[in-house]
Amino acid sequence: MMRKFKRGFSLFLAVMVVFGLAGCAKSTGKEASQTITITNVSYDPTREFYVAYNALFEKYYSEKTGKQVEVVQSHGGSGGQARSVIEGANADVVTLALAHDITLIEKAGLLKPGWIKEFKGNSSPYTSSIVFLVRKGNEKGIKDWDDLIKEGVAVITPDPKSSGGACWNFLAAWNYAAQQFHGNEDEMKAFMAKLYNNVTVMDSGARGATTTFVENGQGDVLIAWENEAIMTVEEYPDDYEIISPSISILAEPSVAIVDENADKNNTQEIAKEYLDHLYTDEAQKMIGEYGYRPSNQTVLKEFSNKFDLNMKLCTINDFGGWDAVYDKFFVDGGIFDEIYGN
Repeated sequence: MMRKFKRGFSLFLAVMVVFGLAGCAKSTGKEASQTITITNVSYDPTREFYVAYNALFEKYYSEKTGKQVEVVQSHGGSGGQARSVIEGANADVVTLALAHDITLIEKAGLLKPGWIKEFKGNSSPYTSSIVFLVRKGNEKGIKDWDDLIKEGVAVITPDPKSSGGACWNFLAAWNYAAQQFHGNEDEMKAFMAKLYNNVTVMDSGARGATTTFVENGQGDVLIAWENEAIMTVEEYPDDYEIISPSISILAEPSVAIVDENADKNNTQEIAKEYLDHLYTDEAQKMIGEYGYRPSNQTVLKEFSNKFDLNMKLCTINDFGGWDAVYDKFFVDGGIFDEIYGN
């Protein structure tokens, strides 16, 4: 019998927490007035990392300033989380799966232009990649992207309309197809149509997809964030293994201060410190421990036994940037809609 996936959390509860806070003052009463509360709206797989990081930051800030801080967390599909902020969720900071989701918040007038240069590494304190998670023994012999289009292979991947991780998944597969078919888009689209025809469950977020594969026992292969796959194997070493495809993508989750909310909440200074602290050596090592690739290359090398640093990775720049990607692939009527209907 499949063991309960310990990292499964309720998306409904996470969203209700942040929306419940959206209409509340940041502090109430004498005791609360001594505590600064900030809200971090994040994407699905970062739950465990931010539980640990928030405790680290709260301790650091208290020791530095003598002030108490409480970080409230919300998680869900990255695209859905961005929309929740646009619709009124009272986020002081966002830590989302891709820059485009934060750009949507910028276009809604909630944060300042140029946010991507506010923090180091295009405001990406950690990176990740896309790998395959299979059951121990790899019964279907899955080694690369072309194995995912074979008859009888059940694929689990989330929906790129709501999940940032799913967008990275799609682009990694598309890049593989581009290499195989020398840029012939008709053949590339046919390849992608076959792949998505094998998708048996398409959850709204990456954590939901992991739960479908691990807890519910569906599918032969999960197209996964590298950190999700690493944590699953660490938790269930006898049940799962990671397959690194020949070509993948350097995924760059982004962070930003939601300036309008931070100004209103008088949390601009602490919000900046919260995100700056992600770049400290202590936080970078914690990032590596939770399966993300530290942006600090020296710290990253300390985790060379955890990550496949030899995997060939394309970047979002190879696709012309996120605006070009969304216009081509993920807008209504784009290539994803075209191939998924086939």
